[in-house]
Amino acid sequence: MTAYTIKLQPALDMTDDQFYQLCITNPDLKFERNAQGDLLIMSPTGGETGNRNVELATEFVLWNRQRQLGLVFDSSTGFKLPGGGERSPDVAWVEQSRWDALTPEQRQKFPPIAPDFVLELLSPSDRLSMVQAKMQEYMTSGVRLGWLINPQTRQVEIYRQGQAPELLNNPTSLSEDSVLPEFRLNMALIW
Repeated sequence: MTAYTIKLQPALDMTDDQFYQLCITNPDLKFERNAQGDLLIMSPTGGETGNRNVELATEFVLWNRQRQLGLVFDSSTGFKLPGGGERSPDVAWVEQSRWDALTPEQRQKFPPIAPDFVLELLSPSDRLSMVQAKMQEYMTSGVRLGWLINPQTRQVEIYRQGQAPELLNNPTSLSEDSVLPEFRLNMALIW
């Protein structure tokens, strides 16, 4: 997915409501905003990436239905991150009590919450450095666990609060019981 960055400041300071209106007025485009307020326009993914995304999301939905510990969100969900910016991870999970603490209005728009878990799947047109910066933005905003999966190199970067990213080469599975109890992702779905 190619991202185009438009630097808005100092020419334009878009409020959260204006950004939300921009997004719903242009439903065929995918927008994000980084912590600096730059507008990011994302292109659609290709077929292989789109299929991998839905397979990944399905694994999380099935796990969450059995455990009923929270809510799973797809890549079209924007989160208003506490550290600034509105981001849309490929897969996100929020623990139930944290979601329940939001008002109905907050749940309707871009929820002002950092997910407990985020997953980003690198597509062939993504720049690794930009997605790594996005992962750091998640961590700064309070995300507890993040997985950046690179199918081309068969590598996974694991992001945890207060720690340097951990690089795994060709793992057969991923798990982290402290955040995702009893969840195990079989990497054969991706590789």
